[in-house]
Amino acid sequence: MTNRRKFLQWFTALSSLSLASCSWRLADVRATSITKGSREQLDIYTWTQYIDQELLKTFTAQTGIKVLTDVYDSNEVMLNKLQAGSGGTYSVIYPSDYMVQKMVENGLLTELNHQQIIGLDNLFSRFQNPIYDPNNRYSIPFCWGTTGLIYNSEIIKTPPEDWDYLWQNQEQLNKRITLLDDVREVMGAVLRMLGYSYNSKNENEIKQAYEKLQVLKPAIAAFDTDAWRNQIVAGDLVLSMCYSSDAVKITQENPKFKYVVPKSGSSLWTDTIIIPKTAPNPDGAYAWINFILQPEVAVQMSERLWIATPNQAAFELLPKKIQNNTNLFPPESILVNCERITPLGEIEEVYDRYWTELTSA
Repeated sequence: MTNRRKFLQWFTALSSLSLASCSWRLADVRATSITKGSREQLDIYTWTQYIDQELLKTFTAQTGIKVLTDVYDSNEVMLNKLQAGSGGTYSVIYPSDYMVQKMVENGLLTELNHQQIIGLDNLFSRFQNPIYDPNNRYSIPFCWGTTGLIYNSEIIKTPPEDWDYLWQNQEQLNKRITLLDDVREVMGAVLRMLGYSYNSKNENEIKQAYEKLQVLKPAIAAFDTDAWRNQIVAGDLVLSMCYSSDAVKITQENPKFKYVVPKSGSSLWTDTIIIPKTAPNPDGAYAWINFILQPEVAVQMSERLWIATPNQAAFELLPKKIQNNTNLFPPESILVNCERITPLGEIEEVYDRYWTELTSA
């Protein structure tokens, strides 16, 4: 998780706010979660946009544990690295909800000891027993959001309402749009547009989505999860498929950019924190989880990173303008058409085959 976000100077000014008020809790976290003789280094593998250097420094100051971060841009890249045996240095990883299920099935995760965790009761009830991980046996929710489209409203005068906007305006959008470098998100969005499930197991439906994408491919500048942000701000792009957590920050910095969840439906995701079985510093990992679950810390992350917190105690401390930001915390009328991505078993090979054909030169 290196630089998926470059923080502005005013973020730094916020970094010291409210940390003092939770110092006693951090000290308590250290006393209860770090056992004598545990490693003094914590390696975290995460998404680029979740790196907050000021918070890392605070954690180190309070616990004595140095934090090193590494980043990935897709769940599949992360999983492949772990399965290849290259993830043994990481004690904390941030997989998305459906990937938690796959990692559990593959025996990669440590079952969490809830007696070592402080603050689970701070979570909204819907995050205390999520469908992808009942009773949070293996994961702790970190943030949640939707997938949609961000666009430049100074250039695109008629707001896109659904995914089919890309095909209807393909000529005007030529080489000025990007889609995520994520097979399940891209294929899922087109499946949803065609009236099917994001998680279709029907090979004919999957083929239809692939063929639809082949029609759009000449107009796509790139399949990209990270680089589009600088490009759309610079004016090289006019529209990108993205995660709400990325879009919200850009729309806050420049109101000409707007974010929309397509009306036919999209994905609803939760990014989580897990401890892999190969974790060299599980005590440090529990200390990190307890640190993240503190309402004051969760508030700062929501304000600085523009992420939707699953922490109810933190949500209640947020300024009203953030609580009422519907891009960050969408209403039920939007969420009702969204689906969680779920593992699909052997049919995922079909998705991967079509994805390779689509993204190859």
